[in-house]
Amino acid sequence: MMAMPTRNEFLKTSGLLALGLATPGFTYAGTGKLGQYKSKRPKVSDRKFISKAVEDEIERVKKDIADEKLAWMFENCYPNTLDTTVNYQVIDGKPDTFVITGDIDAMWLRDSSAQVWPYLHLANKDKKLRNLLAGVINRQTKCILIDPYANAFNAGPTGSPFDSDHTKMKPQLHERKWEVDSLCYPIRLAHGYWKTTGDISPFDNNWHKAMQTVIQTFKQQQRKDGHGPYAFQRVTANPTDTVPLGGYGNPIVPVGMICSMFRPSDDATIYPFLIPSNLFAVVSLRQLAEMAENIFIDNAFAVECRGLADEVEKAVHQYAVINHLDYGYIYAYEVDGFGNRLFMDDANVPSLLSLPYLQCVKSDNDVYKNTRKFVLSKSNPYFFKGDAGEGIGGPHEGLNMIWPLSIIMRALTSDDDKEITGCLQILRNTEAGTGFMHEAFNKDNPDKFTRKWFAWANTLFGELIIKIHKEQPQLLKV
Repeated sequence: MMAMPTRNEFLKTSGLLALGLATPGFTYAGTGKLGQYKSKRPKVSDRKFISKAVEDEIERVKKDIADEKLAWMFENCYPNTLDTTVNYQVIDGKPDTFVITGDIDAMWLRDSSAQVWPYLHLANKDKKLRNLLAGVINRQTKCILIDPYANAFNAGPTGSPFDSDHTKMKPQLHERKWEVDSLCYPIRLAHGYWKTTGDISPFDNNWHKAMQTVIQTFKQQQRKDGHGPYAFQRVTANPTDTVPLGGYGNPIVPVGMICSMFRPSDDATIYPFLIPSNLFAVVSLRQLAEMAENIFIDNAFAVECRGLADEVEKAVHQYAVINHLDYGYIYAYEVDGFGNRLFMDDANVPSLLSLPYLQCVKSDNDVYKNTRKFVLSKSNPYFFKGDAGEGIGGPHEGLNMIWPLSIIMRALTSDDDKEITGCLQILRNTEAGTGFMHEAFNKDNPDKFTRKWFAWANTLFGELIIKIHKEQPQLLKV
């Protein structure tokens, strides 16, 4: 049985000291003993969906991971979405896949897209998997047509614990928080699926109609002609769970960006122009234009999409690139067009940290590099550092709670071996003996965590390991 490294050996091999991710006297908490790791996956008969291509990928990558614990975590996490959250069926001759988030029995447009994205590169190796991915696109089309302002949906018209919210609830909705990224993620998945497989079967007239609804919704939320049709209020003691001023949010100047009443964390925005989501919308609109031209031969719609993308992008550069006192020109997290701006980042994606991952900016962009330094520093009010590690959190789970999503995203957007290795070691040593990622853990005690079953974080961790295996395999051999 391999011995656990000493603290100094761990810090040396992980590169944490060189990064400033650890300091003398700084102890990272680890759980479990090497050589004693048994699979935490459901038994085969209880798995929701089995893909031979995914199983082959697990074996291919796992055999090259020298650290037994890290290999165990990869095997548990990467297939977690397929093992536990997908409900695949054929409805009216078409694939339909309802994807829950894990311990919440509802489908978020954002989470469902992100949960299956790491399987996309295997779609051409497994027809069953390709059908499952097409089914997610088909189900998302139905969801958008039910209500483009909703973030989360039920499998059917079953009602919601949030039916008392002051908004236009429908029985098919789980929650109706308007988030710009909720309409970007389905486009990202659709575009990625099309470019990977060449299959256009999901992109029928209903999908085209849903995409026209997306554009209509984005334009409504530019708020050039009043508030638009959406408002939201909730009776709650938590101010981030409701929207001020009659449910329309704080005032904005209609400068061309798109208002988002909520962040991808499902927390209310302070200033309605949420910059990571607006930059994500720019990318999504241009992807949608490409699909409109090539699949539907709808050049007029493509021009409309690109025109909106250009308008949003110009407004972001004019109103959200700010000369920070300590970091030079960086992206603000939120602005309002009046000149007010919020400097922070949240762990949930889209975030400022994640912009290169979502193809919003290049990682060597000077504004992004400055922004990255800011969000990974004590100047970001939601960057936490403690005995268990360091990373970004957010208001959703409160102070001193680090989200593994942010640590994974830090590694996904880095090309620095020491930084990536440092992130892997923090992730490795904060799973609290469960073998899985969590929503958040306490910066000083990883045994204090939220959400034992959070499939997005699990699958994204798998995506990170696969990326490292492909691009920097030497990091997995130590």
